[in-house]
Amino acid sequence: MGGDPVKLGLVQSFSRPGGNITGIAAMTISLVAKRLELIRSLVPHADTVAFVFNPSNPTAAEQLEAVHSAAQSLGQNVIELGVRNETELEALANTITRVRPKALVIGAVSFLISQRNKLVALAARHSLPAIYETRDSVVSGGLVSYAPDFDDGYRQTGIYVGRILKGERPADLPVVQPTKFELVINLKTAKALGITVPLTLQASADEVIE
Repeated sequence: MGGDPVKLGLVQSFSRPGGNITGIAAMTISLVAKRLELIRSLVPHADTVAFVFNPSNPTAAEQLEAVHSAAQSLGQNVIELGVRNETELEALANTITRVRPKALVIGAVSFLISQRNKLVALAARHSLPAIYETRDSVVSGGLVSYAPDFDDGYRQTGIYVGRILKGERPADLPVVQPTKFELVINLKTAKALGITVPLTLQASADEVIE
């Protein structure tokens, strides 16, 4: 999951879950500050960003708190664009035309991930640089993504399944937090948007799509 399991009341603490739940917390919401920083480095004039999120998601308040705090430290203004379903997603194009943000930050929720192709097409249609959670969005034509290494999370999940099947209690297994992160950049999309990706950023990327 991308939210904080302690704040959501699922476990007592990361080190001692205490109940019958443990696992891998991707903590993607806590990476909002890094995503804003990355989009600002690619588009220095992006002083107004639109944050696309799902207000119905249990982590919505946590996401908004994180994005506003990060934006304030970077001197950015945030426009909140709530999208709960496909109908609201279709209406998003008109909203973007009206509010005219300089960049998009796509929230870390499953519904938006499932709609990645539509979101990538929307950003392209409005010539907007956008940063996403998953690599798949960048492969589909998005500009950039930054997230934990989900493959490593799946591997950790398998390890925990094995330990529980051998008799260990979930209450005694610390919730694992990510230690590996993945930055993916699509240079073809950057060129279409007229963005020059700094060589230092390209060098630090885990994958550069040309």
